[in-house]
Amino acid sequence: MNVSVGLIEGQSAAEVELTGAFTDASGKPYRPGRYRFTSEVTLTPSDPASCAFALDDVTIGIGFHWQRTERQVFRGTFRLMKRAAGITVINDVPLEDYVTSVISSEMSASCPLELLKAHALISRSWLWFPKANPARSRSGGRLDSHEVRRWYGREAHPDFDVCADDHCQRYQGITKAFSPAAAAAVRATAGEFLRYQGAICDARFSKCCGGMTERYATAWEDEAIPYLESVCDGPAQSGSNSPETWIRSSPPAYCNTDDSELLSRVLPGFDQETRDFYRWRVAYSPEELADLIGSRLGADLGPIRDLQALARGPSGRIYRLKISGERDYIIIGKELEIRRALSRTHLYSSAFVVDKESGRFVLRGAGWGHGVGLCQIGAAVMANEGKTYTEILQHYYRGTTVSV
Repeated sequence: MNVSVGLIEGQSAAEVELTGAFTDASGKPYRPGRYRFTSEVTLTPSDPASCAFALDDVTIGIGFHWQRTERQVFRGTFRLMKRAAGITVINDVPLEDYVTSVISSEMSASCPLELLKAHALISRSWLWFPKANPARSRSGGRLDSHEVRRWYGREAHPDFDVCADDHCQRYQGITKAFSPAAAAAVRATAGEFLRYQGAICDARFSKCCGGMTERYATAWEDEAIPYLESVCDGPAQSGSNSPETWIRSSPPAYCNTDDSELLSRVLPGFDQETRDFYRWRVAYSPEELADLIGSRLGADLGPIRDLQALARGPSGRIYRLKISGERDYIIIGKELEIRRALSRTHLYSSAFVVDKESGRFVLRGAGWGHGVGLCQIGAAVMANEGKTYTEILQHYYRGTTVSV
């Protein structure tokens, strides 16, 4: 099975550097070198194992605090499509090669083997799930004069199966060094899926849950999914504190780690720039918040007077937030919309409490990402402690099994 991955969209032209010989659909050969395309073309490698193509200035982490451009190298077929918005660059690649790249891009190829195996399995399951459930996880919500309620699903890519960035799963071709362990993890789990009552799971994951994973409905549709409920990210429940008390503390959890050696092994270089992933702090003046709300939501509320959490999930993540200004108010949700509205990029998470200090709003938060499903840093710690990939998966996805 091949996977079609969208690499770049909305460009007037695409420049590519070929390594090895390629041919187009008419049989015309393309020798190694640089080419510029402004029309549709499909280039097939003469030898998939040795031929590659490189793209300069590929944007990664789009909209997030780690956004940047990279030169990336890919194997497989290079395909261009023309759309009204511009050229789309697509990479057609075998499924298991795709999974190998994902686990080396989402995390690091030097991760513990059992984490790589767990991630290979959930990345494969996440990709396959929509094929059996095409109506699930569509973007949606409602918008009126005082309430915005949005979530972002997986149907936004009609021309390809999956995008290459954090909106889907990170896929950076062969740019990140593949390790023997990454290849071994994919071989060891080849054909395996995470299943619940026999069906392939929608295996969500995030970077750091903050000590407690979140339920599916906090981030997406109002739907209860048994294997995507909240679990404590530790060997035992560490307490039943309120979300506010939980966030203000630093309870023990798998993902509550400052093991710099382990983090350097499991996080890609740009992710290592974020060290306050378990507990974090940001501060804004009322005017700064008003500018953010105006630019992100188009709402003119005036200087902000109050931020009030109206609804939280089990991990403390807010999914309904009231923002009151001197002129008006607005209620926003779900969790990603809140994170987008309160940052020039994205807040690490929507699990935060608000204090007013010296005329400023101080947000004290927990975790990095939506927190649903597997916690990547927590899973890395579990693997480092000797847990197997099936133990890791059964911890984060309760009631699931692993099978072909």
